[in-house]
Amino acid sequence: MSSILPPPEAGRRLIILTGARQTGKTTLAKLKYPNLRYINLDAPENREDIRNVLTAAWPSTIGNAIIDEAQKEPTVFEKIKYAYDEGGISFSILLGSSQILLLKKIRESLAGRVAIFELWPLLMSEINAGDYPENYAPDIKASTKTPLIDKLLSGGMTKNSVDKILSSLPQILLDKEKASALAAEDYLLKWGGMPALLRLSSDTERWQWLKNYQYTYLEKDLIDLARLDDLGPFTKFQKLTALRSGKLLNYSELARDAGVSVDTARRYLEYLRLSYQVILLQPYYKNITSSVIKTPKLYWLDIGLLRQLSGQRAEDTGEIYETMVVGEIYKWIKTIQKNAEMFFYRTRSGFEIDLLLNTESGLLGMEVKNRQTITASDISNMKDVAKALGKEWTGGILIHKGDEIRKLSNKSDENIWAVPSKRLFG
Repeated sequence: MSSILPPPEAGRRLIILTGARQTGKTTLAKLKYPNLRYINLDAPENREDIRNVLTAAWPSTIGNAIIDEAQKEPTVFEKIKYAYDEGGISFSILLGSSQILLLKKIRESLAGRVAIFELWPLLMSEINAGDYPENYAPDIKASTKTPLIDKLLSGGMTKNSVDKILSSLPQILLDKEKASALAAEDYLLKWGGMPALLRLSSDTERWQWLKNYQYTYLEKDLIDLARLDDLGPFTKFQKLTALRSGKLLNYSELARDAGVSVDTARRYLEYLRLSYQVILLQPYYKNITSSVIKTPKLYWLDIGLLRQLSGQRAEDTGEIYETMVVGEIYKWIKTIQKNAEMFFYRTRSGFEIDLLLNTESGLLGMEVKNRQTITASDISNMKDVAKALGKEWTGGILIHKGDEIRKLSNKSDENIWAVPSKRLFG
């Protein structure tokens, strides 16, 4: 949604737009700010020209502008800071896919002056909107609707609010609406959310694009970020993490299988996290029912890249489905900048809830089931946690691949519903 970025008339602003490569940062910036000059510092000659611009001449020579791959020329940040502080420029947007390098330069030069926005792979709701323009970019389509997950994460929610929201919705979708939501979910589960794939017409082209992305990422981001002389061990490590998406993180096991030290495994995973490839979901920190574990879970953010790396091209495993669900919630929270935190809950005895969302109003529990049918036992853990949390519990959602929204527990202190993932995110 283009609303994540302020309009050009919003007044004096310096903006950082960051995110993984190929998520549409450049296209979004150009479409949102068509009157700004565009300079791409991926080109060595542009970096040299920018380096030679005198700081005092920045307003007259460059002015308000879109600076792409800004982290590749360190002098840019000091020159923009000077021009902005002196009133020579009033609005500029800096783009980059290397989070660690960008944030380092911000801390050094632009602290307190910039607003930071992150652009993620496409959401299911964006894919479901359809009618893509020829040069499609995420966050541009005004037709994209707000998904149901947004309402459930809004401030001021209570158990009664969850009931009110979900009971007011159609129990099932029909005809074109159902077909559209299902197609968007199927697409996301197979190809992920990289915008460029939507313009390709065959599976062969899409798999080749994902393969090329892997190489491009390694060659550009990793060389910039890590200065790795030998990419072989990292390539193997990357594939191993894709195979472990949705599972508890074990550095020792990862290091052993990748043939690297534990310290190197930690460093490699941090590179993946800082370049927007993976997230580490932290365990909930309070003992609700008994002693909790302290190990995070690993998730890849894009299903298409996960499938390409892991070789899981056909089957929708439970881990892949859970990865999609976690990714959609995470991307929405980050995109809209919701005041909500994501955790999972697991005790040392193995008792687990897939997700606990800590909102302004309390805790919303979620279980994820990669099937269309659900059973009473699917919500037993949520019932136990609801009882233990008392007033902190705002409700529970059983996310599944079926068609029906329905209430699973009529007890007022539990408030547990079944919601199809295509309804929650589409």
